[in-house]
Amino acid sequence: MGKVHTPETAANGVTEALGFIEGRWKLIILFHLFDGKVQRYSDFERLIPGISQKMLAQQLRQLEADGIVARKLYPQVPPKVEYRLTPWGQSLCPALDALLTWVEQRQAPAADTASA
Repeated sequence: MGKVHTPETAANGVTEALGFIEGRWKLIILFHLFDGKVQRYSDFERLIPGISQKMLAQQLRQLEADGIVARKLYPQVPPKVEYRLTPWGQSLCPALDALLTWVEQRQAPAADTASA
């Protein structure tokens, strides 16, 4: 059974949770890693065209430091680095799926009322 929250503890918990995923690019990075996908740094550069190399490296380092993303460096030349979600990071998938469903529900009534 989950913890019973007061409005204050719930607000604090949400603040903590958002701290892990805040940033313009973190959610986009996470969506590219869902379902056990493994991505290389160059894959992210291709998949997220608007992100700078500096920002991509920074966001990946923060996700790794928070235990959401695992980084694996292969000792070869040129270096090969792969990123994947940790089990804890993968457990975020249902929450983000719920967020997508929530957004879709908002969009659906707007379309329904436009035809009425």
